[in-house]
Amino acid sequence: MPKKTPAVFQNLNSEKNGTTAEEVVVRLRDMIHSGELSPGDRLPPERDLAKLLGVSRPTLRAGIRSLATVGILQSRQGAGTFVAERHESPTLDSSALRMLSALHGFTSDEMFEARLALEMSIAGMAAERATSEQMTLMAEQITGMYASIDDPEQYLVHDMKFHQTIAAASNNRILTSLMNMVATILFDSRSKTVKRARDLKESAEQHHNIYRAMRERDAEAASRAMHDHLVETQKAQRLEEEEARVLSSGLEP
Repeated sequence: MPKKTPAVFQNLNSEKNGTTAEEVVVRLRDMIHSGELSPGDRLPPERDLAKLLGVSRPTLRAGIRSLATVGILQSRQGAGTFVAERHESPTLDSSALRMLSALHGFTSDEMFEARLALEMSIAGMAAERATSEQMTLMAEQITGMYASIDDPEQYLVHDMKFHQTIAAASNNRILTSLMNMVATILFDSRSKTVKRARDLKESAEQHHNIYRAMRERDAEAASRAMHDHLVETQKAQRLEEEEARVLSSGLEP
């Protein structure tokens, strides 16, 4: 059951609070980091909170929207706004990137290059920083990949979790958040074609190569293995997309 509105808001002095959305973000974020607000806490109703913080309701909405976008707050229709449960790293909402992609016409190649740059750097960091628990999680996902070679959709779930574990192991929350945002879009795209994947065993072997470099704490080898894997993944997806186009046109592949 959600917690009641925290008592901390009863002691706020609106004269000491800022008037911009950015200042609303800073104030609420500081209250969360200091422990005045805990995961699951519900914020006061919009009208009351705006008065307590000394801001207009549109300004408050903008601040809350910013915190919700990075996964710090959660707005639930009919229930209110709550402090999100803690995660290892903040989660960036990919909708903003999707909108930019639609507005500016980002190509799939540009998205791939962004992921390649991010994940190569992340892999090198993770090779040096991953904990034994994170190594175990990576190994479990690889085992899951080999076990689901004949089930492409389930394979893709293990694939995504493997990359997310590596990202978390980099111990860089900014890179992790950016990678997850880009990878989520590419994951959604791949999920539409992965049923036509032809050689998931080879993909599993590529993941194993990444893991092996991680286990040996070889940052350069991990980065190189990640590069090779992502390049091959892009090639595989292009083949899957081409086959889908051919089939939809009624022509023989």
